[in-house]
Amino acid sequence: MRCKEVDQATAGLIQNLKQRGLLDETLVIWGGEFGRTPMAQVVSANGDPTGAGRDHHKESFSLLLAGGGTQPGLTFGATDDFGFGVTENRVHVHDWHATWMNMLGVDHERLTYKYQGLDA
Repeated sequence: MRCKEVDQATAGLIQNLKQRGLLDETLVIWGGEFGRTPMAQVVSANGDPTGAGRDHHKESFSLLLAGGGTQPGLTFGATDDFGFGVTENRVHVHDWHATWMNMLGVDHERLTYKYQGLDA
């Protein structure tokens, strides 16, 4: 519902950084909490409205990277028509973190530690 305002503000930030010559050395990462279903949920069977609204789905969501050495115009990955599931180029959150950390000059493996038998 607020896409126009958010899009305008995001574009304004990116344009401003570019005009000032700061976009190449600034990494802009924009994203929401996670995906939202496009349809409303119904009230629970007992009439409890706490289940009403739009549900979250953790399988896919959109992020934007700009500046900082990113490739302009690149789109990576795709979802089904409802945005529920990934249909192309799934990226694990660990790879996502490693990508932007690398762009910032941080070695993500130096931040990895063993926890309960896993690299966390």
